[in-house]
Amino acid sequence: MSPHLDAVRVERVAVENGVVCISACTRELPVGCPDCAGVSARVHSRYVRTLADLAVGGRPVSIGLSVRRLFCDGPHCGRRTFAEQVDELTVRYQRRTPLLQHLVEMAAVLLAGRGGARLLQILNAPMSRTSVLFHLMRMPLPPAATPRVLGVDDFALYAEVYGTLLVDADTRLPLTLWAGRDAEQLAAWLREHPGVETVCRDGSLQYRQGISDGAPNATQVSDRFHLWQGLSKRVADIAAAHRGCLSAAVPEPATPASPSDLIDTPARRHAKRLFEAVHAVTDTGCSINAAARELGLDWRTVRKYARAATWQDCVRRPRPRQPTALDPYMDYLRQRWEEGEHTAKLLHQELLAKGYRGHYQRVKMAVAPLRRGLPIDMPRERPPSPRQVARWITTTPPRRGLHTIGAAEPTAHALLGVERGTRPGP
Repeated sequence: MSPHLDAVRVERVAVENGVVCISACTRELPVGCPDCAGVSARVHSRYVRTLADLAVGGRPVSIGLSVRRLFCDGPHCGRRTFAEQVDELTVRYQRRTPLLQHLVEMAAVLLAGRGGARLLQILNAPMSRTSVLFHLMRMPLPPAATPRVLGVDDFALYAEVYGTLLVDADTRLPLTLWAGRDAEQLAAWLREHPGVETVCRDGSLQYRQGISDGAPNATQVSDRFHLWQGLSKRVADIAAAHRGCLSAAVPEPATPASPSDLIDTPARRHAKRLFEAVHAVTDTGCSINAAARELGLDWRTVRKYARAATWQDCVRRPRPRQPTALDPYMDYLRQRWEEGEHTAKLLHQELLAKGYRGHYQRVKMAVAPLRRGLPIDMPRERPPSPRQVARWITTTPPRRGLHTIGAAEPTAHALLGVERGTRPGP
């Protein structure tokens, strides 16, 4: 109940169907008009408001409060009648007391819809999850103070459409966001909120220009994530520039190349004709663009064939075979085949007894070349990608596993000038 007992008179308290029912009425006291603040005691009528309050003794509380409707006698007031309100007990258009409403709002803030509804059910203030979310959305946002340290970053909405997000770096709470990532909007926001001392941003030139225009005295810094992201990108660029050195470090396969490389196909004949035609023009000193116009080809195609040493370098090769769980059992499969066992089902059962956990279909596909008189294709190690090399270099040794170590790793560290064990940690 409200602490203002002088304004309310309790008439009856009873328990009905497990609910504490309180009947009360307001006293005959002058009340101020909500528009003109003029005091009035002339009663128009009375009506009963039903209010829900905090539970008492584990039982919900319902208050039937009889309030007055009064006349406003102000000569210049446009309101003719108004309903009286009791401080800390009633609120306009509200069927809960301020104490219960505060409980509902705190449950919504802490637990949101479904969790808040469960908590209110335990506290004998049942409410659906959608109603809890409705009260959460009605709560006004706290006033945003100008942060001392401001975080600025972009985010992708979809495809190539981006937005800008501003965050208070001290409290880690978002301040505002808008579509786009141009310098004018950021500069305008900084002028409206003076007092920013430090701005943490990424390497965007637009953000740098906006901060310089809106807060020229603020110190611009970069956070840990963007510093590490820039370092990783730089390492990946260096690894991409030395891709040839990494390919040279991969050991040659134990078996000779597939005979499919020696088969004359239309694609190989086409590559040979283009190679001869491009070199016939470019070897005379003609430029790439002039050769492209003369041959009627795209300049990128002409550049690729002109830079190639042989026409075989321009032929697209099939993707090398990836290592599988069956590779450790290839020698056993070849041995059993030579001994006369040609049933893939029986071979699969024998491999299961030796610890193989793969599917029968993989064993069947593995022995298929043997049925045609061809050797089993042994796995060949692929050269590492620039991203994989960057991960080798930028990952600290304690956080690396054996599966990340490859044959080309020492070459990667050598070409990038990074000694083993001296890499910076994340």
